[in-house]
Amino acid sequence: MVKTQIYLTEWELSALETLAIQRGKKKSQLIREAIDNLLEKYNSYKRQKVLDRAAGIWKDRDDLPDFTALRKSLDRSVS
Repeated sequence: MVKTQIYLTEWELSALETLAIQRGKKKSQLIREAIDNLLEKYNSYKRQKVLDRAAGIWKDRDDLPDFTALRKSLDRSVS
């Protein structure tokens, strides 16, 4: 791990200390958990934006093969 320094308001520090006592964890552990949650939320949001932009990108193309027929030709027949 890498040591870093942050500035907190008096209220933030007090609330963090109270929460740490209630949860039986160190303040640094709670800060890391909060950062992990924020990064996970941001990455999920970013991923969803990329998927939303990609949705339907082929819908107006007329130069693509008939995918249903192509899929049927590749399916193995079960005897």
